[in-house]
Amino acid sequence: MAEQVKQPKEDKEAQAVASQNGRNGKNGKEDKKADKLYRLRHSLAHIMAQAVLELYPEAKIAIGPPIDTGFYYDFDLGVDEEGKPRTFKPEDLEKIEKRMREIIAQRLPFEYREVTAEEARELFKDQPYKLELIEGLEKGEVDEYGNETQEKPVISTYRQGPFEDLCRGPHVEHTGQIPPDAFKLLSVAGAYWRGDENRPMLQRIYGTAWANKKELKNYLHMLEEAKKRDHRKLGRELEIFIFDEEVGPGLPLWLPNGGILIEELEKLAKEVEERAGYDRVRTPHVTKEALFLRSGHLPYYAESMFPPMEMEGVRYYIKPMNCPFHHKIYGSKVRSYRELPVRLAEYGTCYRYEKSGELFGLMRVRSMQMNDAHIYCTEDQFEEEFLGVVELYNYYFKLFGIDKYVMRLSTHHPKGLGKKYVDNPRLWQKTEEMVRRAMDHGNVPYVEVPDEAAFYGPKIDVQIWSAIGKEFTLATNQVDFAVPERFDLTYVDKDGKEKTPLCIHRAPLSTHERMIGFLIEHYAGNFPVWLAPEQVRIIPITDAHHEYALQLEKRLRDAHVRVKADLGSERMNAKIRSAQLMKVPYMLVVGDREKEEGTVSLRRRDGKRRNAMPVEEFVALVTERIATRSPEL
Repeated sequence: MAEQVKQPKEDKEAQAVASQNGRNGKNGKEDKKADKLYRLRHSLAHIMAQAVLELYPEAKIAIGPPIDTGFYYDFDLGVDEEGKPRTFKPEDLEKIEKRMREIIAQRLPFEYREVTAEEARELFKDQPYKLELIEGLEKGEVDEYGNETQEKPVISTYRQGPFEDLCRGPHVEHTGQIPPDAFKLLSVAGAYWRGDENRPMLQRIYGTAWANKKELKNYLHMLEEAKKRDHRKLGRELEIFIFDEEVGPGLPLWLPNGGILIEELEKLAKEVEERAGYDRVRTPHVTKEALFLRSGHLPYYAESMFPPMEMEGVRYYIKPMNCPFHHKIYGSKVRSYRELPVRLAEYGTCYRYEKSGELFGLMRVRSMQMNDAHIYCTEDQFEEEFLGVVELYNYYFKLFGIDKYVMRLSTHHPKGLGKKYVDNPRLWQKTEEMVRRAMDHGNVPYVEVPDEAAFYGPKIDVQIWSAIGKEFTLATNQVDFAVPERFDLTYVDKDGKEKTPLCIHRAPLSTHERMIGFLIEHYAGNFPVWLAPEQVRIIPITDAHHEYALQLEKRLRDAHVRVKADLGSERMNAKIRSAQLMKVPYMLVVGDREKEEGTVSLRRRDGKRRNAMPVEEFVALVTERIATRSPEL
């Protein structure tokens, strides 16, 4: 409805892009297109709500924002004769979509007006969810979506034909400006009212909308491809991870193939961070409550933390983040300015109690292994260190073939000081300008998003897109000007005076969980050779060739290649098919000729073949691909 709408980060990008000029490299024409799509999608959300109320007069309406690929709206259909919540069926979406096109054809104008709280209550007297939002709007606590806001409260509506909704806009001028063949209703999902699992479960209808029929067709094709690449589906098929009810939701169990992916990513991070001057540390999974009270995390993160345990009269928490532990390590001895910057890195396992409705495969979990580090530096060192972290991002993007990404500078809002943010306006202004200056000096494109900072300082959040254009929130690069002082962290400067260092929180590889989920979908399970859990499958044609297959297996293992000789009773073609299903990069078929000549018949995952390849030539090929982390087969 307006620029202040709070949505998941992946839903905000269109708004952020539309509101920026210059920093993200977008030209005016592209900005106008994003703004036009925002208006179109926003208008379709209202049209869908109108269609639903006309078809289901007993329905109650909640909220319906535009998102980066379309729109949604939440509805309450009441209960059936048995007292169970009514739900939409696939055929209902077809009826709603048909009615929406009829409304579009009427060319109804969108009309804006401001109303008093009393007028709004009368207008929505039969809509309980709207009445709750009006109460929050009147108090200036929330926007029309029920999200906390720092904006001056304005109660306004938009009307098209007989339908009127709480809204600040913007919209298209009239419904006839919406291409009737460029949108589609996609699915229905459950959504708790205001994200609270103790509140009613509503029916959320998702739709997608684009500038024209061709763009819609391309997006629907991408959705079909995304289904094939879904990390939850491929994670099971490729034996990477599972979830188990007896273990608990959001707590992944990594199978051997997943364990290899984790080890390879951690090995990569260790090599890169060692070259960049990081020191590795280890910290416990549990700590006293006092640590998080001192850091200030507990008041802000209590709802996202597992409940405390009490032992011998002391309350303990399992850790949701690593930073307080790293602060303790930094503060364990007197530091000189000559030692700075101090860079402490850890793949620490953390636990956060994400709400059940927000859990999603590996993307939102309750147990996570974070590629975490904290850099303690002086103000003079800040820009170089901050840009050094950005360079880590760029290195990983190139390695994984990530061509599209956006860095979002999240800043504070003055009205949130003392509530959402640390109350120090001088340092907020100073550190935000330091980040802007660093990004500008480094020629790093970014968009600026207000009121999304960490409670202790500004941050850069990184959005990336997979090979098929699916968006992910990957990692963060945060500035902390508040917490080091709380822990009495200091260094002695060249004049012998004690000063407080700045702290940079960074996680370029995100968590193992989210990164592996992204990589599964990005590669569609076809991992590059260095990352593939199984790099080579040896397939003997008959039992008579088992001995040669085992000799090859040993040779490759000695060269540190992950290899398996398939000595099962299946026929050769069935073994090849099995290896293909597991997306093994290289299959080596061996028979009489290969045994006699000391060669292999190579079948690559992409279908290319080479017969009579000398064993040592293949060993050189595969080890070179692994050593250089090459994307090539």
